[in-house]
Amino acid sequence: MLKRGLFPLGRGSRSLLAAAMIGSLVTLTACQGNKDIDITALDIETEPADVLYNQALANIKAGKMKEASRKFDAIDKQHPYSEYARRAMVMNSFANYRMGRYSESINSARRYISLYPNSEDTAYAYYLIGLSYYRQIPQVTRDQGTARKAIAAFSEIIQRYPESEYVADSEVKLRFARDQLAGKEMQIGRYYQERKEYAAAVNRFRTVVESYPNTRQVEEALARLTEVYFAMGLTQDAQAAAAVLGHNYPDSQWYADSYKLLQTEGLEPRENRGSWITRAGSRLIGGSQS
Repeated sequence: MLKRGLFPLGRGSRSLLAAAMIGSLVTLTACQGNKDIDITALDIETEPADVLYNQALANIKAGKMKEASRKFDAIDKQHPYSEYARRAMVMNSFANYRMGRYSESINSARRYISLYPNSEDTAYAYYLIGLSYYRQIPQVTRDQGTARKAIAAFSEIIQRYPESEYVADSEVKLRFARDQLAGKEMQIGRYYQERKEYAAAVNRFRTVVESYPNTRQVEEALARLTEVYFAMGLTQDAQAAAAVLGHNYPDSQWYADSYKLLQTEGLEPRENRGSWITRAGSRLIGGSQS
């Protein structure tokens, strides 16, 4: 059985491989022990599906992902709809992921999901899709389309496979991806604020507070809302934003700065139950966000 550290296989995927790995143990050991045997040089056009599959697994263990992918492709083409073809499809997605061929990995995983929606390895296919998009998330200054796609894949795992072993890591990566989207909103909001386009800035900061309440960007968003509302003369909204900020992040420098800003007009943070900010504040996680 392949060890977990080699690649991110789950219990379902390990069970998928177990029979093939055990049955081929002697053959694989012989191939790996004999330095004169090159498993990449075998004729894949004439090999049976099980032989190709076991050779591909050996290639993976040897770090030869390109050759493994070639053999998985051969199984798919020469032995379509066989059990080995099913296994090869999801493993080919993994091999492409490891090579950084993210589009190929995503396409293979999506095809697997389409053909085998109820397989024990469908959650793993979603996980590979999520990982492939996750690895392509750019800096916050760039378009965050891949972050949205990663969120969709990881959310699918969490919602459809709550008992899956991929849920914990999916939740971690989901938080990061959502933080990226919130960060993009903050970048645009600051752009508008610097140009005194305050209404547009409010819309962006409000999106962060309402749509991404459990991200690290909320703290600054509340402070920026305090500043923008104050600049617009909407002092009650500015006070409400500062109050929510102080309630959730009492030791924050952003709160200290917001408090000082209000004091310049003799004001202080004050809750406003009729404000959207106060309502949104009830959903925040505050300083518990690490």
